[in-house]
Amino acid sequence: MELYGLDTMSIEDFRSDLIRAGFLAESGVAGIYHRSFRYESIVRALESYISGASNCDEARRLYFAPVMPQSTLVTSGYVRSFPDLIGVISSFAGGNRELPELLDRVAADKDWTELLTATDVVLCSAACHNIYPTFAHQKVPSSGIIYEVQGTCFRHEPSEDPARMQSFRMHEFVYLGTAEGALAHRQEWIGRGSALLQALGLTLDLVVANDPFFGRVGRVLAHGQLEKELKYEVTAQISSDNPGAIASGNYHEDHLAIDFDISLEEGGPMHSACFAFGLDRITLALIHVHGTDLTAWPTSVRDLLSPPNPFVKSQ
Repeated sequence: MELYGLDTMSIEDFRSDLIRAGFLAESGVAGIYHRSFRYESIVRALESYISGASNCDEARRLYFAPVMPQSTLVTSGYVRSFPDLIGVISSFAGGNRELPELLDRVAADKDWTELLTATDVVLCSAACHNIYPTFAHQKVPSSGIIYEVQGTCFRHEPSEDPARMQSFRMHEFVYLGTAEGALAHRQEWIGRGSALLQALGLTLDLVVANDPFFGRVGRVLAHGQLEKELKYEVTAQISSDNPGAIASGNYHEDHLAIDFDISLEEGGPMHSACFAFGLDRITLALIHVHGTDLTAWPTSVRDLLSPPNPFVKSQ
């Protein structure tokens, strides 16, 4: 078994070992990896482990597609706040007359993408964003609605750090209702989520954080987010360079309610909150702490992540 020393494993070394051990394979683009079945078996086990911790039988459960309507990205304010992270899907909208130029550019290794047209579909930015359009111009009960959702998300920030994948999975517990209910939901899941991750042998810190808002206005938004303590991150060591956020608890206030015109049945705007588990980052943190030989992971961790059991085969 190879165990990673928290004070000795750099980002470069960790990335090389993940590839050498067959967990990840390079795609040719920074931050995009092919994942082995062995890696995915850990993700699947985490899904089951996390989902099993929910004690809300009335939660609505959905797996979201990796793409979503462009209108959702715009209405949620994501384009205004994070234009540098978005991914818009473009396609060829021409006909037979325009096709030869496209093919000539491809053959000559010239830029052919400028001949494409943006579609009404974008890559999913955050799993919970898919919920709010379904309640647009509607009212929700003050007793609250809870969703358990999962989605593949995209953020355009190419990096050699395996913990900063451009494409990654989020498993979230989302609340829509009153301000008091939203805050209680976030606090409950910060405690419950931290306990779940600690039980897997991870050493955690809870820190007040902010999202990477873009530009000068973004710095004001980030300061306000920190000042109001709207976002908490649960961090763990993934490589020795810096701890990384593997989960987060977010209170949106009435921001998304205003964007999508969602109110309470009893009057006033809806408030929302979510707690998000980063499945890929948790997987990497577990490999970093417990090593590449899954059969040698601590029995207590193996038991918690069974069934399904990712440890039947080591390759």
